[in-house]
Amino acid sequence: MAIHPTAVVSPNAEIGKNVEIGPYAIIDDDVRIGDDCFIDAHVKIGQYTTIGPRCRIYFGAFVGAEPQDHRFYKGIQSYTEIGSDTVIREYVTIHRPPFEFLKTTIGNHVLLMAFVHLGHDVIIGDRVTIANNTALSGHVQVGPGAVISGFVLVHQFCRIGSLAMIGPTARIGQDIPPFCMLRETNFITGPNTIGLRRAGMSNEQRLAIRKAIRTFFFEGLNAKNALEQIEREEHLLPEVRMFVNFIKESHRGIMPGNPKFVGISEEQRELIESQTT
Repeated sequence: MAIHPTAVVSPNAEIGKNVEIGPYAIIDDDVRIGDDCFIDAHVKIGQYTTIGPRCRIYFGAFVGAEPQDHRFYKGIQSYTEIGSDTVIREYVTIHRPPFEFLKTTIGNHVLLMAFVHLGHDVIIGDRVTIANNTALSGHVQVGPGAVISGFVLVHQFCRIGSLAMIGPTARIGQDIPPFCMLRETNFITGPNTIGLRRAGMSNEQRLAIRKAIRTFFFEGLNAKNALEQIEREEHLLPEVRMFVNFIKESHRGIMPGNPKFVGISEEQRELIESQTT
């Protein structure tokens, strides 16, 4: 363990083996840091924060901050939990909940790039990537494997499904189902094709997901009829069932598909996308 002499580490913090803590870092009471972590200079780890092994937290980040919420008051015991092998870059802010015993949760193998903000009660799944200057409001949920580009703003209580891909500068006010691509136009344009391949999905799985997305967003059906049509498939794959259930469970509604794509072929859709890239 290497703790710089200018770092302020509470005697009530639990520090694992082979942890490096840089100059002027602050580790509050009731913090637990797992083995082999790196805490850079000027990082603050707030009270009631747990950090898993092999995490790297870079200059100026504030993990476990008190929430920006009128309902919070000093003395509330709420938590921030970071999984293993997660990277938190410069000046990231992560806030704990405003109510007793609730938790803000970041999964394993997550990458949060510089200046990302995660509000209170956020839940981030494993292997999520969030790019620079993106801000997630309170209670946002992001499924495993999702990728959120830079300068994206996400409204409170929104959900982003597994393996979804969000384009830069998007403004998210409703849910985005699993496996979908949402471009900077704020419209869903189809499946996250590259993400599905990288996740190792078979051709059968990718085709079934593509068909479900096309049926829901681009055949001119209302949500109820589109879901009924998708569920008429004789052998509904688990990935398609996940897509359907996510939509059924939505409270904020679903971000819209691009109206230019309704009723046209996939070849025409790909041509339009190539012209706007």
